[in-house]
Amino acid sequence: MSPHSPLQLSLPVYLPDDETFNSYYPAAGNDELIQSLRGCAEGSANNAVYLWGPVKSGRTHLMHATCARANELNRNSFYLPLGIHASISTELLEGLEQVDLVCIDDIDAIAGHPLWEEALFDLYNRVAEQKSCALVVSASASASESGFALPDLVSRMQWGLTYQLQPMADEEKLAALQRRAAMRGLQLPEDVGRFLLNRLARDLRTLFDVLDRLDKASLVHQRKLTIPFVKEMLRL
Repeated sequence: MSPHSPLQLSLPVYLPDDETFNSYYPAAGNDELIQSLRGCAEGSANNAVYLWGPVKSGRTHLMHATCARANELNRNSFYLPLGIHASISTELLEGLEQVDLVCIDDIDAIAGHPLWEEALFDLYNRVAEQKSCALVVSASASASESGFALPDLVSRMQWGLTYQLQPMADEEKLAALQRRAAMRGLQLPEDVGRFLLNRLARDLRTLFDVLDRLDKASLVHQRKLTIPFVKEMLRL
């Protein structure tokens, strides 16, 4: 293992314990994507996967879930959000091909940065040679539209499987909210869920964050989730 082994380095990131495949509500059209990610996590499909979709569309949840599944099976995983690239070194990518699963989030954050693009290209090549590491990356656009300056890197990113994360319909978002609430032992009535969808930003990250706040508020005030209570707590 190299002196910069990923297993010996710590990052200012963590995997939330509530972002798993069980807590993810898949939108129609994402079934094949979920199966591919599970295969990468479980070692049954050592593919390179490029996943793209808008910010707050659930990409990060899926990256966390893939790592969590690998960890359940005692397989080594490494999660790296490249939104923090300015505070870390490209040396962090050295030796990652020795890990069972590598998930790199927000990969387009380093588009246009020559040192990072070269380092990422080298990682792709090492993973291809190693053949025992699954590399999953996420971005907000396809590889050809993400602003990468290194053509060979774009080519490498397209060498595996590519999936566009399909957006959720409102009914699916409501079901996802109710599932998350149930996992916390909280009852989210349908009318309250629809009220949140109609009054707040519709991305799941915002909705889940608000639900977490309401969960804590309901415990503090010993009240059920009703529209009047939600209006009071959120000052709507």
